[in-house]
Amino acid sequence: MPGEIDNLKRAVTIVLDGVGVGALPDADVYGDEGSNSVANTARAVGGLKLPTLAAFGLGNITHAEGIGPTARPAASWGKMAEASPGKDSTTGHWELMGCGLQEPFPTYHNGFPEEVIEEFERKIGRRVLGNKAASGTAIIEELGREHMKTGCPIVYTSADSVFQIAAHEDVIDPEELYRYCAIAREILVSPHNVARVIARPFRGEPGSFVRTAGRKDFSLAPPCKTFLDVAYEIGLATVTVGKIDQLFAHRGIARAVEAKDNEAAMRKSEEIVATREAFGFLFVNLIDFDMRWGHRRDVAGYAHGLEAFDAWFARFHALLEEGTLVMVTSDHGCDPTMPGSDHTREYVPILAKLIGGRGGGKLGTRRSFSDVAATLAEFFGIDFQAGKSFLSELSAR
Repeated sequence: MPGEIDNLKRAVTIVLDGVGVGALPDADVYGDEGSNSVANTARAVGGLKLPTLAAFGLGNITHAEGIGPTARPAASWGKMAEASPGKDSTTGHWELMGCGLQEPFPTYHNGFPEEVIEEFERKIGRRVLGNKAASGTAIIEELGREHMKTGCPIVYTSADSVFQIAAHEDVIDPEELYRYCAIAREILVSPHNVARVIARPFRGEPGSFVRTAGRKDFSLAPPCKTFLDVAYEIGLATVTVGKIDQLFAHRGIARAVEAKDNEAAMRKSEEIVATREAFGFLFVNLIDFDMRWGHRRDVAGYAHGLEAFDAWFARFHALLEEGTLVMVTSDHGCDPTMPGSDHTREYVPILAKLIGGRGGGKLGTRRSFSDVAATLAEFFGIDFQAGKSFLSELSAR
């Protein structure tokens, strides 16, 4: 059980959800040619001010206005290709922890099959509205009035493998909505294997509906062991901040800290480190680059979010004890300058540093996100076969 061994080493991995650094070679298959979340955002706003990330080597990974390369980066830097098909959060996070996929999750651009909807309606005792691919904010404006009149929940999907259920909190209590999601999760296993069922509560009146902070994700469990699983099994204190515990179906996690947005996730991560809370591996997700700005194509918000993270990270990494391994990366792109509202198939950055160690160097282009899991495993001395560790390259700097 966790806590039975001393956590003499510490590692922190921060996922900037939806922050890519350039289109992957197969981006054309996904309609994402030309995507580069960081560089395109920088160009669109006339330059980004990211002194901390630039010092760590972000400008060495991708050319972006306002972020130049540095001859002596403070961290080791590179970019990683996603070996798994797809470009969703679940796939990206699973691969980061060493569980890659051979087949993409199914998507339902024309809505879910009749047999799925009929079984769901029978089990919740209500019919549903929608059952189509749509923007979450748009569909509640379209169907919110009818939902409030009939009490029927709104079901919709997106370009991702998601079954989303929206309901007004005064019509369907959030706890009841979560029960509906749990029912859908039980239905949407093989052969459908939808990656996530997502509760989307909202409030307000027609014309001014607002989604609340009660979002909750119900994920499939990873089909293979992850670094979180093996670390937890040997007693390493694994702590997550943000939606990560939901993406891993709460598996391999000693303690999950809830955080609904970037500000909360950064504040709670800092509190964990500043109070010297016992943890071995701290795994943090910053969701707003994806959920709040990327999907909504809010370029100004995305840029501001990057600059806010940069300022916070300067303070945060200074709190880390000597010998701590810290990595900043992402799970996919979500370029706010691209058409549509989907994720983008991109390389993700990898900035890695052993606190107190020498400056960094080039990690190159990694073939899989699983190199993060391999590096963590070697750092902690855990036998886990996935990816290729770059720990020796950090230690040698």
